[in-house]
Amino acid sequence: MFLLHDVLAVACGSLVGFSLALIGGGGSILAMPLMLYVVGLHDPHLAIGTSALAVSLNAFANLIPHARARHVRWRAAFVFAAAGVVGAYLGSSLGKIIDGRRLLVLFALLMLVIAVLMLRGRRRNDSTAQPSRNMFPRLGAIGFGAGGLAGFFGIGGGFLIVPGLLLGSGMSIIEAVGSSLLCVGAFGMTAALNYATSGWVAWPIAWEFVAGGIAGGWLGSWGALKLSRMRGALSTLFALVIVAVGLFMLAKSLLL
Repeated sequence: MFLLHDVLAVACGSLVGFSLALIGGGGSILAMPLMLYVVGLHDPHLAIGTSALAVSLNAFANLIPHARARHVRWRAAFVFAAAGVVGAYLGSSLGKIIDGRRLLVLFALLMLVIAVLMLRGRRRNDSTAQPSRNMFPRLGAIGFGAGGLAGFFGIGGGFLIVPGLLLGSGMSIIEAVGSSLLCVGAFGMTAALNYATSGWVAWPIAWEFVAGGIAGGWLGSWGALKLSRMRGALSTLFALVIVAVGLFMLAKSLLL
């Protein structure tokens, strides 16, 4: 039984890492349902704390190649992350006191919202985008809100962070994607440590999930180059998968 849990944790981590690298943001939203329904962490709070840690470490690992390629706007990312960490701590503290069943219903509704945003697509900036004036107060306000939501649900929040960085700073899309990984890592780690103080992190499963995520990310990066012309269709397919999982979670939570 323990071996099966280990294999499932690595496989689920690989799936999330592969999806993120192949089609972009939204993959981390699947981490918690996979922890809950596939790996077998039956406590919603334990699944959220563990997935938050796994998402955080995967984000920091994937930040390295973006930093080497100079796709990270460090000052803007630090301001966004610093304000967001405060929001993530408050959000995760609130999430810890919410009844597990209600938390799952809210999480399922969030999945449906994310799927709609993915189907609509992101507004993309070109590589010549110019920094906005007086951007740091705006980045701080947006970061606080994004961090609060990420902390509450134990997610990476990239679907909010990337457009938030674009709106607040005027940076290019590739810089927003690279910079968002620092924020995702910071938000996830804040939530994970908050949950860990209550004993709601399954550490061995988190490490296995991270290992699978790194391997899946490498494979997804290779696939992104080979399937670049199909990424729009893949994103649509992935959004529909999120809809299906969200509806499943909603039905299961309401019928319990």
